[in-house]
Amino acid sequence: MTNPSARAGRREWTAFAVLLLPLLLVSMDVSVLFFAMPAITAQLAPTSTQQLWIFDSYAFALAGLLITMGSLGDRIGRRRLLLFGASAFGAASVAAAYADSAGMLIAARAVLGIGGATLMPSTMGLVRNLFRDEAERTKAIGIWSGAMAGGIALGSVLGGVLLKYFWWGSAFLVNVPAMVLLLVLAPFLVPESRDPRPGRFDPLSAVLSTGAVLPVVYGIKRIAADGLSLPMGLCIAAGLAVGALFVHRQRSIPDAMISRELFRHRVFGAGIGINTLATVGMMGSSYFTTQYLQSVLGKSPLEAALWGVLPSVAVGIAAPVAAGAGQRTDKSRVIAAGFGIAALGYALLTLCGPRSLALTLVAAAVIACGIVAVMAVVSDMALASAPVEKAGSAAALLETGQEFGGALGMAVFGSIGLAVYRRDTDAGLPGGLPHGAHETLGGAVAVAQQLPGRAGEAVLAAARAAFVHGMHVAAVGGTAVLLLGAVVTLVSLRRRATATVLPEQGAVATPR
Repeated sequence: MTNPSARAGRREWTAFAVLLLPLLLVSMDVSVLFFAMPAITAQLAPTSTQQLWIFDSYAFALAGLLITMGSLGDRIGRRRLLLFGASAFGAASVAAAYADSAGMLIAARAVLGIGGATLMPSTMGLVRNLFRDEAERTKAIGIWSGAMAGGIALGSVLGGVLLKYFWWGSAFLVNVPAMVLLLVLAPFLVPESRDPRPGRFDPLSAVLSTGAVLPVVYGIKRIAADGLSLPMGLCIAAGLAVGALFVHRQRSIPDAMISRELFRHRVFGAGIGINTLATVGMMGSSYFTTQYLQSVLGKSPLEAALWGVLPSVAVGIAAPVAAGAGQRTDKSRVIAAGFGIAALGYALLTLCGPRSLALTLVAAAVIACGIVAVMAVVSDMALASAPVEKAGSAAALLETGQEFGGALGMAVFGSIGLAVYRRDTDAGLPGGLPHGAHETLGGAVAVAQQLPGRAGEAVLAAARAAFVHGMHVAAVGGTAVLLLGAVVTLVSLRRRATATVLPEQGAVATPR
């Protein structure tokens, strides 16, 4: 029910617009290096291992510190942590732009990840405090979800455009003006908020949370890239073991980093699981559509990124529309409908052939709209069920689940597609070709370019057909997973999706 006295004014909505700046930049930095690696390689000459860490140091630092930073923001103040993170993010962006060695770039990217880990839960936690009216909060989180999804798509395009006219460091320097603007405006527009009874910060819990998240995310990412292996299985097992110790400590100490109050309502725990499953679906499709545009249709990286922006336009509309629908009807039905729409998008992928640009873009847009609808509604529902003074920790848990889901989606669906590709190419490619042609589509493209005339065309056609077949099989699995998500939502959230928002009086908020 709308509370007129709690409605936000121009100041709150302006503050919300300011908070979208760090969100967009953090999400864009996930993909901004997609086109920069050739230029970076030419100038810095990184080893293959260093190339890997130039990409992954950002994501690992971000994922590993989300829980710690969310809890820290609840204790010291979310705006204060936001300003600290903006300073670190801006300084690290300058360091990355002018890095003169691969090691320096890796270190700068890691600091960028630390800054991102402070910015993401702080922004969502502050949004939870800015909007006390249920309808306005739902609308704001819908916009927030759409901006985060759109930022990832825009990052690759922005990186490609900048690299066409400037040197590779410009992809990092674009962060600086936005962070300066945030540092100037946030103290005046964004009210401080924190937990009035935060308890003692537990450093051991911080170490355990990082030690749990990093090995699992790293292991899943490496399995997605290189296939299943014993070392990576042991890495994931080690992370899960540390995670068990972390959970035990949270249950046994009075000042837990993850408050037990968060899980008082089953909606919150269910929301994390559903949000994670939605991210599995999102990243699982991205794994195929990005390769399809480049290696199957033969688009240049920048052309592929520009075509990939089109589904993001629909996403920007879907998130607030879904959030509004969640206000008018049972939220569990809206979430289930989002899963159903995304499943339809996966079904459309099974109809795509080697030359189906329009259908592939439509399928990607339908998947993205359905998934973002799920994420917008379930994020709002989960945050509303959590105590407002724990908003930073709640946001951090949701975002950590997304990191797990993204890695898992690429690993599971990528492994399915790769297994089909290898089986088809073993049977369909002529003998005597380099091993790389049987391993990945990119390897087959490289081999085909070295072969004369029709021989190269035949290899390329067979490899593309094998990739599309793998995409079809993975899409069938994606359809089943998302339909299962719809069923799980209706079973676990029915009669709970309208859970009462917890009282707001626990939070401390000051205008300056």
